[in-house]
Amino acid sequence: MKYSIVTIAILMLLGGCDQPRVENKVQNTPHVVKQTYLPPPPKKKIKLKEVDDTNFEAAYMYPKDTKKNEKTEVAEQMAGTTADTMDKEECIAMITQEKFDKYAAMFGSEAASIKRCKMLKATR
Repeated sequence: MKYSIVTIAILMLLGGCDQPRVENKVQNTPHVVKQTYLPPPPKKKIKLKEVDDTNFEAAYMYPKDTKKNEKTEVAEQMAGTTADTMDKEECIAMITQEKFDKYAAMFGSEAASIKRCKMLKATR
């Protein structure tokens, strides 16, 4: 009982004291660190060599791309096979009349639904 009164008194004293607070200051200026250590100077003096750059060949540096030409030829061949003309009857035969009307309503015209049929035919 005797110690409890003393303990409560000490706690009240410590509770009433201001605790040190860390304030977060907003710094508008960046913190600049000054370099205090200077590295030692190099032991050897280095001389840069002159480079002879007259051996430039445009054919070596910029070769012609033959792969691009092959890709375009393949793309043209594929475009030629998908560019077959398709009319409304073929499209309706491939997909039903209901889907044809649905595509026409969705895409806004019958030409768009025929284009859709061409895409479907190309993927099959």
